[in-house]
Formats: sequence, C-alpha cells, structure tokens
Amino acid sequence: MGFVEEIGAPLAAAMKAYAASGALAFHTPGHKQGLGAHPLLKSLITEEGLREEVSLMSELDDLHRPCGCIREAEERAARLWGADEALFMVNGTTGAIHAMMMSCLEPGDEVIVPRNAHCSVAGGLVLTGARPVYVEPAYDEALGIAHGVTAESVRRAIESHPKARAVLVVYPTYYGVAADLRAIAEAAHEHGLPLLADEAHGAHFAFSDELPEEALACGADLVAQSTHKLLGSLTQTSMLFRRGTRVPSHRVRRAASLLTSTSPNYLLMASLDIARLQMEQEGSGRVGRALRLAGEVRGAVNDTPGLWCFGAERTGRPGSHGLDATKLTVNVTGLGMTGTEAERILRASYGLQAELADARNVLFLLSMADTEREAGRLSSSLADFAARHRRTSAKRREEIAPPPLPRLLLSPREAFFAAQEAVPFREAAGRVAAETITFYPPGVPVLTPGEEVTQELVEHIGAAAALGLTVTGPDDPTLATLRVVRQNRSEP
Repeated sequence: MGFVEEIGAPLAAAMKAYAASGALAFHTPGHKQGLGAHPLLKSLITEEGLREEVSLMSELDDLHRPCGCIREAEERAARLWGADEALFMVNGTTGAIHAMMMSCLEPGDEVIVPRNAHCSVAGGLVLTGARPVYVEPAYDEALGIAHGVTAESVRRAIESHPKARAVLVVYPTYYGVAADLRAIAEAAHEHGLPLLADEAHGAHFAFSDELPEEALACGADLVAQSTHKLLGSLTQTSMLFRRGTRVPSHRVRRAASLLTSTSPNYLLMASLDIARLQMEQEGSGRVGRALRLAGEVRGAVNDTPGLWCFGAERTGRPGSHGLDATKLTVNVTGLGMTGTEAERILRASYGLQAELADARNVLFLLSMADTEREAGRLSSSLADFAARHRRTSAKRREEIAPPPLPRLLLSPREAFFAAQEAVPFREAAGRVAAETITFYPPGVPVLTPGEEVTQELVEHIGAAAALGLTVTGPDDPTLATLRVVRQNRSEP
C-alpha cells in the first residue's frame, strides 16, 4: 500500500508495480509491453506507457468484477463526487447512458426523455426496447438553441403516461444551460421513478459553488459523466455514478458489464484514476481559474461590435435554471454570417478550433487546463476576426427553428429491426424512419427510428445540411436517400 499511497492512484500504482516487477510477458497484448511495438506507436504512447499497457493480471483486478485496485479506484471516485458507487467506463458516456437505461428499463416500458437528448439515448431505446415519451425543451428564440426541460413539463408527461418507468434528463445542455434538476427529481420521485442524468458536460460541477449544482446532489439516481470532456482523462473514458436505492447496484453492474469489452484498456482506466487524483488535489483551483478566465473572455466578447456571448442574465427562464459559465457561446449574427462560416474562418485564419458551430453561434470551451495565454489569444483573435469580417451590408440570414415533434409510429427497436428500403430523401415524407439523422456536434437527433417523416422535417434537415453541419447516423450522409420501414413489413 505504500506505493499506492505515494502515487495516490491505486490502479495507476498497480500498473507501475507490475511493469517494474520484471515478469517476462507470455500474455496479451501482442506487442509484449512494447517489445514488438512499431516506432510510431512508441513515440505515440511512450515506452513506459507500453510497459504498463497490459491486461487482466491477478494484481491488476478485473473491471467486470472489481475487488482490488480497480475497486479501490472506483471507491475513491465515488467519495469525491458524492456517490454511493462509481463505475469506470471505457466505451464513452454513450456506454454509460446505455448502461443506465438497461439497468432501469425493459422491452415495452415507457421512459420520459427530452427531445434534445444525445443520439446515444436513441441507441439505448433500440437496445432496451423501451418507447420514448418525448418532452419538448424550452427554446430560446434569441439564441436559436434549446435549453433544458421544465419540471412542469416532466410532471405532465409522467401523469399522462402512468406506465413510465424512468425519467432521463440532459444536465447541462451542450451549451452549458442547466435545468431545475431538483424540481425535476422531486417530480420523478413523487411517482416512484428513478431519475437518470446525462451529465456528460458537468463532471466539473462538484468543484465550484459558482457552477450549477451537480446532478447527484440534486437527487439524480444514476449519473453518466464524460470525465474526458472537461477534466483530464483520455478520450473515451467516463464514469457512471449511482446513489440511493431506487436502482439496485447489481442491475447497474450487470448492464455495464454486458456493454463493456472483456479486454478493457488499462491506460484508459488509469487515466480515470489519475483524473480523479488531479481533481482531488487541484480541482477547486483549476475550475476557479477557468471560471475567472471565461468571465474575462465573455466581457471582452461583449465589448466587441458584432459579437455577443450570453451569460447569467439569461437564467431564471423556463429550462434555464443555471449556467456553466466556462462555456462561451459566441453569437455571430451581428457580423452577418452563420456560425459555421465563422468557425471555418477562425480555424483557417486564426488557428482556433471551436467545439461546435450552429446557425448562429460558435461554442468555445474553457477547461481546467486553460491559462491566461489561451484565454488571451481567444479574446484577441475574436476581436480581430470581428473587425476584419463584419459584413455591414448583409442582412440577417433566415433562422432555422426546430420543427414540430414527429409522431412515433413504431418503437425505435421495432423500426431498427423492421424490413427497410432506401427512398429518395426529398420523397420520404409520410414514411417511417428506420435510421437516425443527427447533426454532430451537438449530437441531438432530428429524426429517430420509428418516427414519421414529415415534409417540415425534410425541409428542416435540408436547410441544416445546407449550412455545412456534419450529418451523422444515416447510411447516406449526403442525404440523397433515407432508409425507411417498408410499407408492407411482411416483404422479405
């Protein structure tokens, strides 16, 4: 234990100890602790990393039934984030969301879901066979983005669907807007339903009182966090937290195990252990710095003609109870251009890569890693960009409002496995979608399997694609065709 305590990360310590033990490797992986690794791989991972990139030695524990160093690492994470239990996830928050849903839902169950949920939720519906009861999020006309759902809308959905078995929420949204999760938790729990929170963008909430309250503290029963998005673990790593007794531990563990590789990568898992250690030691200071720097950039943006970055002044509205101020949503309509155009210019001319762009905005993230240097460059670049690229004579472009919610004619699972055919996208109105259409980021589906394709949806999707947003989900990303359920489902 001395080595573990010296490092402060039990899984990382166990990997180092094994690599230093001198045991000759007659086991996987095939590169044999770097012995046969290509020079490019050695330069990418480092020789020490390759020595530690092993799997399933007895002293390294087993993610599927942890009882040693992995268990201790997960317990330390649970204590830090205030959970009863933490599970390390190596297939992203997508895997954590699927595990949440599979631990609570059975085929035929109904689940309350916000319409602006991530596409991983649509995948979870296919896996579980559950039917979604969609709740429309509040829409901000000035920003052109959806916020969270309200407690009142969730309560109405529960009362009108007494067969619902769980409530799932997005907290916060990709743009950092947080709903009134305490009130939503009360509505769910009053009806005996567990609350599942997609907190992919809120892993840092626990480390500052200036940020929205973390989902676990608000009453969520299961919480999926993307540790890699705003903290210091490697991409593809996340954590799944459980609190309370509404969802039994064995169901969560069983679902997570079903969905996880039997050969999980130890470098990924160790990065979760180390990210927890970093936040335990430095979290408050690093998050506090990010908030201070974000405030400075936000102020500079709002002093720049043609740009606008919303802040706390837009909270207190429906679906907008709080704001993660480290998210900087820069509205560029005052420059007479779209967010996608601005994103391309900022990358090509200023070397800035934004997190996402939409019809009106470009989103920048400041994390615990950023310093005055990065924040200063962002502020000065945006000021120069606005001065050089403002189109004073251009009219504001037509806005793309969200289309009406389509009818769900089949469950997502039924549509996914139904006999299908490809039809011209422009002629798909009136058919039942067999695949998902998502613009990524933010990864919110516009159309999911089982929904009726309407003419309004066809026009909306075409307009969004024309902006240059990346289309994911359909077999044909050009949207020349769309896969739909065959009208005669008995056909081969």
